[in-house]
Amino acid sequence: MAKTFEFFFDFGSPTTYLAYTQLPLIARETGAQLVYKPMLLGGVFKATGNASPVTIAAKARWMGADLPMWAQHYGVPFAFNPHFPINTLTLMRGACGVEMHAPEAFDRYLQAVFHAMWVAPQNLGDPQLLASVLEAAGFSAPAFMQWVADADVKARLLANTEEAVARGAFGAPTIFVGEKLFFGQDRLDFVRKALA
Repeated sequence: MAKTFEFFFDFGSPTTYLAYTQLPLIARETGAQLVYKPMLLGGVFKATGNASPVTIAAKARWMGADLPMWAQHYGVPFAFNPHFPINTLTLMRGACGVEMHAPEAFDRYLQAVFHAMWVAPQNLGDPQLLASVLEAAGFSAPAFMQWVADADVKARLLANTEEAVARGAFGAPTIFVGEKLFFGQDRLDFVRKALA
């Protein structure tokens, strides 16, 4: 049976976007199955007493140079979102909703949202802008909002977030190979080795 690795993610994290661009490649290289686990980063922060790195001025300045450097290293486009931080509750419930109600469109949803967040940045906290991004990606915005309001969808996001915390997550991206936790997009070589 092929190994699996779990990707606990939140669209609001730029380092999560960078990891997202690389993990499918690792899955193909290793023959492992990549399992996406949408979680709410704000909930993880609250549960663990953590906070966004940008709340520390020196770290925020450092990340301003580090993120483009890693994007160049990976050969992927990146632009810091000027609307950061964006409340991602709707986006993350949306990930669970698409996963539950239209799983065949899950990859398309990830591509659309990550692109609108970290490649051609838009304020996805604005419902009208979000609707236009969704419609352009082939989703019905009204149907999407019904999924977001669904009690089972809300429960899944909460359960994923609680699971991440219970297993030791304190931020995003968090990747598990079995019960081995890897934090950050700069630990992907170790993820690859663990799957080899």
